[in-house]
Amino acid sequence: MNPFTLTRAETVEGAVRDFRDSDSPAFIAGGTNIIDLMKENVARPTHLIGLNKLPLNTIEPTAEGGLRLGATATNADTAWHPEVQCRYPLLSQAILAGASPQLRNMATNGGNLMQRTRCYYFYDTATPCNKREPGSGCGAIGGYNRIHAILGASEQCIATHPSDMCIALAALEAEVHVVGPGGSRVIKFEDFHRLPGNTPERDNTLEPGELIVALELPKKGFEKHFSYLKLRDRTSYAFALVSVAAVLELDGSTIEDARLALGGVAHKPWRDKAAEALLIGQPATTSTFKKVAEAVLKDAVGQGTNDFKIELGRRAIVRALQQATAGGKASDVFLNSNP
Repeated sequence: MNPFTLTRAETVEGAVRDFRDSDSPAFIAGGTNIIDLMKENVARPTHLIGLNKLPLNTIEPTAEGGLRLGATATNADTAWHPEVQCRYPLLSQAILAGASPQLRNMATNGGNLMQRTRCYYFYDTATPCNKREPGSGCGAIGGYNRIHAILGASEQCIATHPSDMCIALAALEAEVHVVGPGGSRVIKFEDFHRLPGNTPERDNTLEPGELIVALELPKKGFEKHFSYLKLRDRTSYAFALVSVAAVLELDGSTIEDARLALGGVAHKPWRDKAAEALLIGQPATTSTFKKVAEAVLKDAVGQGTNDFKIELGRRAIVRALQQATAGGKASDVFLNSNP
């Protein structure tokens, strides 16, 4: 770990100013990812700007009937908040599927969005990685890539986004409120994270020095019919091989509204609105769900050791939609074999 200085910002404006005026700065709140990156010499900031004194840890209703989640509110406080559990149970269950209780007690909402991939090659500075060192190559392409992307990948990078919380936020169509040197703005969640393209070093659409201050959930929470299904190698402290956030609005057995988001399959939380549209007006049956699963994965491409994720993804979509139809559920599946 390289030497660094630490200052604690008293205001959002002060944090943004400190970032602008510093060489090699980074924001830090819970520190559950940035510290690991620094220990591995993947990230080498010389100035950390602490955010925990900022008044950004509240969770409160909005005038529009939604819910505003402060950026420094912890994942644990968010998951267990009565409004979240009652109105947005999908989000609560997705958060609780991630990490461990100790980490959720430290990790913040803003930090969850900013966490970086868990690609083996990204963390190993002895291997090529275009995300860590642009132009060096991608060790995962042609290498061991069991956890890597099957959708939206590029010739530069096949890393996946690691968050559970973000998959639910994508399905719920949240918004991200940020403040930066150019003022404040609101980013649709679907526009926040990026696919790798030719610039895999960029995980998101934030401009330099911009700081997440809040997440905003819309009024509609799909509290009756939801499912968060996570498939992973062990039932605790493991990232998803495939995860699915599914929400439905039903009129009897007919689907009136539906959203799907997938995790563990792409560089960002993956939504396919064209495939989602195939659900609208259709009966909530296994046959319908299989057609949609085929549509979502029609362009999936395996990389060798992750080929199994394509069929796993199809089956996960069907199962998550079945669970959502049944009245709301979160489940965790342990894969005890290594395809």
